[in-house]
Amino acid sequence: MKFNPEKYRIPDEPMKPFVDADEIWEYINSAKPTKERVREVIAKSLEKNRLNLQEVAVLVNTTDPELVEEILQGARTLKERIYGNRIVLFAPLYIGNKCTNNCQYCGFRVSNKDAIRKTLTDEEIVQEVEALEDNGQKRLILVYGEHPEYSAEYIAHTVKLVYGIKKNNGEIRRVNINAAPLDIDGFRKVKQAGIGTYQIFQETYHPIAYSWYHPSGKKSDFEWRLTSLDRAQEAGLDDVGIGALFGLYDWRFEVLGLIRHTNHLEACYNVGPHTISFPRIKSASGLNITDKYFVSDADFVKLVAILRLAVPYTGMILTAREPAHIRRQVIQFGVSQIDGGTKLELGSYHTSKNEHQNLNKEQFEINDNRSLGEIIDELIDHNYIPSFCTACYRLGRTGEHFMEFSVPGFIKRYCTPNAMLTLTEYLVDYANPEVQQKGYNLIDKTLAELEGHQNTIEIRRRIDRIKAGERDLYF
Repeated sequence: MKFNPEKYRIPDEPMKPFVDADEIWEYINSAKPTKERVREVIAKSLEKNRLNLQEVAVLVNTTDPELVEEILQGARTLKERIYGNRIVLFAPLYIGNKCTNNCQYCGFRVSNKDAIRKTLTDEEIVQEVEALEDNGQKRLILVYGEHPEYSAEYIAHTVKLVYGIKKNNGEIRRVNINAAPLDIDGFRKVKQAGIGTYQIFQETYHPIAYSWYHPSGKKSDFEWRLTSLDRAQEAGLDDVGIGALFGLYDWRFEVLGLIRHTNHLEACYNVGPHTISFPRIKSASGLNITDKYFVSDADFVKLVAILRLAVPYTGMILTAREPAHIRRQVIQFGVSQIDGGTKLELGSYHTSKNEHQNLNKEQFEINDNRSLGEIIDELIDHNYIPSFCTACYRLGRTGEHFMEFSVPGFIKRYCTPNAMLTLTEYLVDYANPEVQQKGYNLIDKTLAELEGHQNTIEIRRRIDRIKAGERDLYF
């Protein structure tokens, strides 16, 4: 019998659950990845059109090595067309690890007796941010355990605190949030504090699997978490990030779950997520799950490429959970943001490893311990422009307005010049002479490629103004 998705479809209504596990499995089980069909789906994406669930199911079912390679090449081509050669950089800053949930894969879980619970004081937050600024960071994501102490008011307080910390030429220009779901009023409060993206991961989109890993705490409510970003949209916070933790359930299901979430936000609010994240399960203090659904490196690379093809204009975040060699490989297939110089233990940016290693267990294990400077050096060697740009957010190009710019492809006109301007700041203020020279050579090469397509004369003027001492110039 032919699959009829109308049999399952849950209507997209604001603030209401939208995932039907049987529907997603029917898409997967009925998809036939013939050569003709796979190539047809890739071609649609290369025309910068978002894929539907049926088309994504075709790609996740593709196992023929030749066709998988075509998926990878399609994702690489699409990324180059839309994002050029820039990579946005950020760092996570853990504010507190108190938590009332009991997530079986997380070092913060309430039953983990090895974790020493701590919330950074305001003074410690200042020390951490100054240390990050000393390394050249301009973009942070603040991370909180899910605990009543980390209320909307407290999150707003810490955001305002971070924005006010300036050291030499250092400043934080965008503060994103990874924290518990809030009610509508709570989202309004954090929006008023000037946050960037509010990031909430569903972890797994399969309701039954979700119950395996979240036996207690507020997070055990699948539907409250699933509709959390609806509440953010209702509060006027239109810059949101979604994600799944790969390794909790079948990766193919999770990929379709992310696309279903994207569909829902677009149907109800006319704007999809600003970013999609796809962390893989890694070791953590108190980890308490099997490896049944762990994702191989090959499947991980493939799923990243599929996500890029599925949502051409959505930012995609690859974290330091992954080792350097995997990050080096995956970045070419669709990633637009990575973290650099990441430290997860509370208070670890301004102290040595020996000082804090016995105080707090991290939430999970990271596998790329390189400094921000080392990562920037490598990006430049591979002809990527490291970017700390925050212009779209600060000029109101977010949510629906961002889509107006990005979907036709116009955003590249802003992103590449702004990436070069923020790289110039980094080179002047923080880079060693060797990286400086390599960075300036890459900027000159990029400007030469833009001749005739962009106002390169004005870009060069602004670069010179930065070298002369001005800061925070953008288009």
